[in-house]
Amino acid sequence: MVKLNKIYTRTGDDGTTGLAAGPRRAKFDQRVMAFGTIDETNALIGMARLHLAGDAVLDPILQRIQNDLFDLGADLATPESDEPLGYEPLRIVDPQVERLEREIDQLNAELDPLRSFVLPGGSPAATSLHVARTVARRAEREMVELAADLDERVSQSALRYVNRLSDLLFVAARFANDKGKADVLWVPGLTR
Repeated sequence: MVKLNKIYTRTGDDGTTGLAAGPRRAKFDQRVMAFGTIDETNALIGMARLHLAGDAVLDPILQRIQNDLFDLGADLATPESDEPLGYEPLRIVDPQVERLEREIDQLNAELDPLRSFVLPGGSPAATSLHVARTVARRAEREMVELAADLDERVSQSALRYVNRLSDLLFVAARFANDKGKADVLWVPGLTR
């Protein structure tokens, strides 16, 4: 169990942050950027949930995702290593990805088919979910960049999770827009 007695430690005053296993990295390190953007995504989902309080379908899904995002942050903050850690690190696992896929399918089944791209907008909940979606996509790009570094490891399950997450947030935004009926559609060339 996590126990936080003191919020500030002063250890980050030198521009570094500690990873879960102890090593320190620069605050602009690619791994730190990736789990920081996951944290940002989580906060934005929390903002979206304010607009969805009491929604029996979306709110429980988003609450579970917020918990998963802490798992994902812990996964990223504990780089895979050939050195034993002395404990089993928390990792994103395939059943978490599969749950997202089921939830995407469940929500999407209730939506009208798209006939155009959707502009971020509509209801406050949908707009908030679209913002969270774009930040989740940034997190994915940062994780893919991290994984491309031969000295770093990022699990395939974590990469699949963040990819599915942005898909779920898109579908959830449409669902929050009266199941797609209040979507704001892109009209190509409208302002020419």
